[in-house]
Amino acid sequence: MTEFDIVDAAAIRGGRATDAYFERTETALEHAGRNPRVVAEVTADQFPDGDFELFAGLKDAIALLEGREIDVDAVPEGRLFDGGPVMRIEGPYLAFARLETSLLGFLSHASGMATAALDCRVAAPDSQVLSFGARHVHPSMTAAVERSALAGGFDGFSHVAAGDLLGREASGTMPHALSICFGRGEQEAAWRAFDEAVDEAVPRIALCDTYSDEVDEVLRAVEALGDRLDGVRLDTTGSRRGDFRHIVREVQWELDARGHDEVDVYVSGGLGPADLRELRDAVDGFGVGGYVSNADPVDFALDIVEVDGEPAAKRGKLSGAKDVYRTADGAHAVGLADRAGPDGAESLMEPAIRGGEVVDDDAFDLDAAAERALADAEAVGYGAE
Repeated sequence: MTEFDIVDAAAIRGGRATDAYFERTETALEHAGRNPRVVAEVTADQFPDGDFELFAGLKDAIALLEGREIDVDAVPEGRLFDGGPVMRIEGPYLAFARLETSLLGFLSHASGMATAALDCRVAAPDSQVLSFGARHVHPSMTAAVERSALAGGFDGFSHVAAGDLLGREASGTMPHALSICFGRGEQEAAWRAFDEAVDEAVPRIALCDTYSDEVDEVLRAVEALGDRLDGVRLDTTGSRRGDFRHIVREVQWELDARGHDEVDVYVSGGLGPADLRELRDAVDGFGVGGYVSNADPVDFALDIVEVDGEPAAKRGKLSGAKDVYRTADGAHAVGLADRAGPDGAESLMEPAIRGGEVVDDDAFDLDAAAERALADAEAVGYGAE
């Protein structure tokens, strides 16, 4: 028994993190002396339907498939899709059969979270947006949450260990617990302790809604920290919030009236795209949690579409190797891979692995993925109001 309920990397890489029927499929095929060369595709929807989602999780998927006797083509991470395959695998079926469970998990969960992040990004394109959702998931998932948020265009995240893995610095200042530890009426002591103790590189953002009215605490924070105060954060629980937009505007008004319009205002607490649209002209930044970390996974499936060079598929799935395209008008198109694509269309599928060797690191580069996401969002009108 392990200390925590975590399936480790060795089990994932070795194929033990699989559904039992894949092990039994291997046993049956080996007994029969069969190991056909197949083409398999990862697909959510067979035909484009206009409901775009953001592709993510490719980095982990490639790490899983690397070193096998297979070729892999994939849509680069950070591209929008709404039908047809996002990945194509060609090789002996037994070279990757037992990896299907982990492969789909990597792609499904990350794509769902990245899509939710992009929902928020396009809702407030000029605001700072940070991921605060790590607390809603199993600790072993936190790096995937934060990476997906960045792929969807977020500016940063809160989880320290995820930052260690991703090579990024975690963001964040103080929780309500800090003020509560000093006691009611002693908020100033909490803010000053933070200012005196925490590294100078960390912005002085005071949390201003622990015990009293937001305006009251904001003005007290300004008085306590003076010019050292960079901003304030309002995290008022929904049950006490009332008209949050009105509260924020009142805070901004009172700051401006006292000559403190340089103090930034950030908000957090159960926010989603609709909230960001409503508040984006009144605040400087947002912390978004559960909307991203609790997003539904994309319902990907892996299906064999060709066996020993011949089209093959189960009922309800399209046979034959396929390609996917971004058309000149920003739409998505699917066609057979051995046919010409639509006139003026861009093929989205690119080589990722050849003979087990990774051939395109840029396909899952995180910064490049975020750039692709924003460019695709504009091209297809994603989230247009």
